[in-house]
Amino acid sequence: MSNFSYLLFSTAAVVGLTNSVVADDPVHLFILSGQSNMGGLKPEESFIPTVEKEFGKENVIVYKLAVGGQPIRRWDHQWEVGEGDNPKQIGDLYKKLIDGVKKAVQDRPLKSVTFAWMQGERDAREAHGDIYAASFHRVLGQLRNDLDYENINFVVGRLSDYGLKSKSYPDWNKIREVLVEVAESSPRGAWVDTDDLNDGLNRKGKSIKDDLHYSAEGYVIFGSRLAEESIKLIHKHSQKSKPE
Repeated sequence: MSNFSYLLFSTAAVVGLTNSVVADDPVHLFILSGQSNMGGLKPEESFIPTVEKEFGKENVIVYKLAVGGQPIRRWDHQWEVGEGDNPKQIGDLYKKLIDGVKKAVQDRPLKSVTFAWMQGERDAREAHGDIYAASFHRVLGQLRNDLDYENINFVVGRLSDYGLKSKSYPDWNKIREVLVEVAESSPRGAWVDTDDLNDGLNRKGKSIKDDLHYSAEGYVIFGSRLAEESIKLIHKHSQKSKPE
């Protein structure tokens, strides 16, 4: 069995392309990716209903690929391979992501593109806080090039409060700060809080408190927050035609 198939929360999904869609109609594309907390998100619970209500079902495509426990280098083709890194895994998940996105879009014109990203826990463990921002920007650049779409909006989830005092995650605080900084420093960026999403009952009915993963209700709220920030960015830039 491949790494991609057995890892926790390995998911890929696409929604859109109904029979009523006209192939030449512009579409709002939403790309969701990251590690396990994006994997635990079920887009159909809150993200999809929110964006479809705003833009119409026929005008929305949502594609998600998430794999638990994975570092950002698996999305970043230009990551400098270090000791212990598997060269075959550099950017391999990004390739799966972009291949799936292109298949989902099927050459439909894009009215907007929004990238929703929930990742960083693994890089916090591996102390990659100082190089994380550059890697994230390279991933965004890959999307711009591969979709031939310059003005991509992005929404990131800030790491929760789980690892704030954990010695197992030396760069937890740093990556929390980096995620906020990359979002706030770009007119096309936004971030959402997740500190309140990891208490309550998880999807197995177990009570959790300040957990690494979110509660069942937390994932629903998380999807809504990502969708709401995505919508705000789209409306904010709807009248702009030139790249920032």
